[in-house]
Amino acid sequence: MLIPSIDLLGGRIVQLVRGEKLRVAFDDFEYWIEKFSKFPLVQLIDLDAAMRQGDNSALVAQIAKRLPVQAGGGIHSIERARQVLDAGAKRVIIGSALFSENGAVNTKFAAELAAGIGAEQVVAGIDTKNGHIAVKGWKAQVALTPDDAIPQLDPYAAAFLYTHVDGEGMMQGFPIDTAVRLRKLTQRQLIVAGGIRSQQEVDALDALGADAVVGMAVYTELLTI
Repeated sequence: MLIPSIDLLGGRIVQLVRGEKLRVAFDDFEYWIEKFSKFPLVQLIDLDAAMRQGDNSALVAQIAKRLPVQAGGGIHSIERARQVLDAGAKRVIIGSALFSENGAVNTKFAAELAAGIGAEQVVAGIDTKNGHIAVKGWKAQVALTPDDAIPQLDPYAAAFLYTHVDGEGMMQGFPIDTAVRLRKLTQRQLIVAGGIRSQQEVDALDALGADAVVGMAVYTELLTI
């Protein structure tokens, strides 16, 4: 399944390269909401909140009322997760809050979150740079790999979102061997992102049992939907 991505930064829809360099930006929300309305799931990320430099809560709520979204970015508490769900999101994506400063998986918070909002509404965000998990808007890393984290988080989430930050926005393809390895780590829904560039690649990932988040290739019309 192809899952289109809406990333919000400074009140606009954007696409960044490796989470740093702005490549495209749009103000025409109506166009993209209509464009994505046919999809059963859309990914909505508040990059300002993820980077701890403000938030786009009003926009998140507006979009979540009109599209079936899984929403993330800066969700660090059960209270905030509930707010996002109450705003209309189907599920919340939790990333940095699942990892402690000392580099451990925060299974205590994961369990509390699952109990508080229901594991079926939790998507665990596993973002990696150079093979290790990236946190705080991809500005920091912890000494964990997806292979360490996914088995520990498996009881507390309905899905895993793996973002290959090294390829994010590059449109050079997602490493299929990584998808194969990740698929063996969990029976939960597996969603992958980072560099996906074609429908053929989406289909290949689907055959492996992985759904594909696509952003840059859609916005630059490399991949037509």
